[in-house]
Amino acid sequence: MTSSTPEQSPLGKAAAYAHQYDATLLFALPRAGKRAEIGITGAAPFFGADLWTAFELSWLNLRGKPQVALAHITVPCETPHIVESKSFKLYLNSFNQTRFADAAEVQARIRSDLSQTVWRGAPVAGSVGVKLLLPEMFDRQPVHELDGLSLDRLDIECTHYLPAPELLTAQTNEAPVSEVLVSHLLKSNCLVTGQPDWASVRIAYSGPQIDQERLLQYLVSFRNHNEFHEQCVERIFMDLWTRCKPIKLEVYARYTRRGGLDINPWRTSHPQALPAHTRTARQ
Repeated sequence: MTSSTPEQSPLGKAAAYAHQYDATLLFALPRAGKRAEIGITGAAPFFGADLWTAFELSWLNLRGKPQVALAHITVPCETPHIVESKSFKLYLNSFNQTRFADAAEVQARIRSDLSQTVWRGAPVAGSVGVKLLLPEMFDRQPVHELDGLSLDRLDIECTHYLPAPELLTAQTNEAPVSEVLVSHLLKSNCLVTGQPDWASVRIAYSGPQIDQERLLQYLVSFRNHNEFHEQCVERIFMDLWTRCKPIKLEVYARYTRRGGLDINPWRTSHPQALPAHTRTARQ
């Protein structure tokens, strides 16, 4: 398990697939640098987690027969590191020709390796959540879009394609409201490769009413922005938190999968249960 800068990660580089289990393939990236860019230098003003789905997980049983599963992984946002997604893909592929006693052993191995990677350097180490879904559970996995009032219904003019937080405004002189707003128009690009990342986003808040047209223009402004999924969601949260001054705020994005993995960051100003880990149609 290694860590440094995004440019030193496996992203954008040719990489051989390991044929046997190899935990050293995991590459950690510190959260602190990008958080400092958006004004977070101490404790973050949010709770939350990064919800991953691994669609391409396979290993061999003790008789050499291939096994398959889906995996749901929950990485708390309090971890000092994130996992670079290509390294996670290479790590999971290293299970393909490795024999394990059962799914429980695979689950425990993934939980241990990821926990060591993302909690490295923390004064108190925690764990990540890992749930394996075996084939008999596949048909119980629903597809459902994010609930809320669609911002995409608005007929707006868009001229900003790099983050423009100055677009955000709220009615601070009127009675507070509670709203849940959804858009499918969030697009950003990989920080290193520039490859497009597509997402649906849900914003739930209580407080001064946010101008919906300007909020949609703001979300569209990420279209040419290069940043990882987790960093984009935290940037959106902080821009809304500082400019619109809600009493409560929740930002949840579900990104389309790449390399058999999707990443779905969720940030909330107040403790609450995790959102349902349900994929959308584009995932």
